[in-house]
Parts: sequence; structure tokens; C-alpha cells
Amino acid sequence: MALPEIKTILYTSSLGAHTRPVFRHAVQLAHSLGARIIMLHVVEPVGEMGRALIHSYLPDDVIKKMHDEGINRVLEQMKERLEKFRDEELKAMGRDFDFEIEPVVAEGQHSETILRQAEKLGADLIVMGQENTFGHHSPTTHHVVRQAKIPVFVVPTGKQYL
Repeated sequence: MALPEIKTILYTSSLGAHTRPVFRHAVQLAHSLGARIIMLHVVEPVGEMGRALIHSYLPDDVIKKMHDEGINRVLEQMKERLEKFRDEELKAMGRDFDFEIEPVVAEGQHSETILRQAEKLGADLIVMGQENTFGHHSPTTHHVVRQAKIPVFVVPTGKQYL
């Protein structure tokens, strides 16, 4: 029996300092499988208290403008990381990007948003980091692994919480 074809990889990133090994795996998989990568960063929405405070000081149009500018800054940061990875690692390996990488920013609770985006974007595989907490998956990783309807490839990040 043949394995299902993997055409779209959803790579989730916190944009933290320990994410490069996870991205390396996503790139290797995409290269090997001829798949495209969607790089997802999830932003948690402001809580009710924060929202009430913001609305008491700023008009809605200013809030929307600040929100949109924040999302655009995150997208630019993602694009810069992709360029840096290409310049530092792929060129050193004698490779170039020969597949598509699309940055996406989504808002919501991390694990639910990852699962929802995987379905919405037609992902065949989720690649994410394991933020190691004394040998255990992070709550986000654990929830995604348990609830996903597609395979989840978990990469150790080396990040430790002490």
C-alpha cells in the first residue's frame, strides 16, 4: 500500500531562538517530497481586559491600523528569516529554494489555530517543534499530536525549561 502523497507541509514557528532545527527538517522534507511549505506563526489575541483598556483609550480605526501594522511586521520578520536561512544554510549546502514557502500569520489559541489552519490550507503534514519540558511535549505540541487528522512531525528544539 502506497503512502499518502505529501504536497503541502504546514511548518509552525514561534519565531523564537530555537526554531532553526525545526525549519531545517521542514525544508529537507519539502525538498525530498517536492512539497511546498506554509510557514505559520500564531498570534494570541488580546484578552478581554486588554481589549477593554485599549478601546477606552483609542478609537477603533487606530486599533485596526495598529493591529494590521503588527501583523505586517510579523510577516516581514518571517520573510527576513526565510532570506537569512537561504543565505546562511542553503547556499552553504549548494542548494537554492526550489520549492514554495508561504508565510501566514493567524490569530487564536495556538493548538486550535494550528489544527484549523492545517485543514483550511490543505496541509498533508504538520512540522512543529517540541519544546522540551523535562522530556515531555509542550501542551501545544501534545494537543496538536492528539487532535490532528494528518501526520505531525515533531522535532526536538533543545529548548529546556528549568
